[in-house]
Amino acid sequence: MDFNFNEEQTLIQGQVAQFIQRDYEWEKRQNLVSSELGYSEENWKTFAELGWLGISLSEASGGFGGTALESMIIMEEFGKGLVVEPFLETIILCSALIDSCGTDEQKSEILDQVIAGNMHLALGFTEPQSRFNLADVTTEAKLKDGNYIVNGFKSVVMNGPNANKIIISTRTTGKQTDKDGITLLVIDVNQDGVSLRNYPTVDGRRASELTLENVTVSSSYLLGSEDQGFQLLEDAIDNATLGICAEAVGAMEVLYKTTVEYTKTREQFGQPIGKFQVLQHRMVDMFMEYEQSKSLLYMATIKNVEGSQDAKKSISGLKYQVGKAAKFIGQQSVQLHGGMGVTDELNVGHFFKRLTTIISIFGNTDYHLKRYSQL
Repeated sequence: MDFNFNEEQTLIQGQVAQFIQRDYEWEKRQNLVSSELGYSEENWKTFAELGWLGISLSEASGGFGGTALESMIIMEEFGKGLVVEPFLETIILCSALIDSCGTDEQKSEILDQVIAGNMHLALGFTEPQSRFNLADVTTEAKLKDGNYIVNGFKSVVMNGPNANKIIISTRTTGKQTDKDGITLLVIDVNQDGVSLRNYPTVDGRRASELTLENVTVSSSYLLGSEDQGFQLLEDAIDNATLGICAEAVGAMEVLYKTTVEYTKTREQFGQPIGKFQVLQHRMVDMFMEYEQSKSLLYMATIKNVEGSQDAKKSISGLKYQVGKAAKFIGQQSVQLHGGMGVTDELNVGHFFKRLTTIISIFGNTDYHLKRYSQL
């Protein structure tokens, strides 16, 4: 298996890394987090101009025909800068889903605007009782006169406050936890009956609780086939899991390198604490956890792109390793920095908050360990 990037992928990596270093200083990032939007529209337009918003979408949908590899490269670099722009939610999670199963009309109406940087998307797939079970859906959609009448509730809709359209999972037939009977619909946030309660998350992002009361959705906004949305949803979540794991790998690299540099300057008992053997062992362990996560990320992404039979299993193995490594590296970084490791002034605590959130998004370590054993 070849882990080397080709020339185009190397250029993408260098371009994103340059943007993070030049235009995403820590102070700017903190100002964005505390702003009303929670991100920069100017940065989003820059992403569109550079082609990043369409890089992994098919040429038939107006994109550049890339794959999850290109998304992984971008997300890993974004992790190093704790980028808050909703690339994961709008591009990897939702646009890729529309690209894979949307009609030509849906692609033209939605993806053209997304690629141009004029539209944001979100995916409403979790409910209070569902935990990590994608099939546990109580939001109901009934077909009447060519329209779906939707009633229900979705929790933790990432990027909900900024989304123009939200893809939701609904139940059209079957029992609450049946895989069959799930239908994906696209709703406009300005429709009658759609209400959002927006809030900031602990890692500086934005999310919403979505309430749907007799919302009328035209059948032309059905994604894929009626009752057959579970597999589409699961594939979208798997792709997004790769993306968020790539972000975590980038964040872990910054954390362990920052910690190593800090131990070279902080003195105790007349010498840098980095010279204490017990702390050296800790930092070696941090490095090993990071390297294992990065290797699994590349392997799982390549298997997913190639459509290997064990692609889903490798994704769950990756998420388990990333969850374990993120917790260990985050805790060690905070502890080795001392009390200031959890202050807002230092970036270490913010990286740890984001990694802690990533551990739970799209399934925690317990969930993916169980899924890995069952695949």
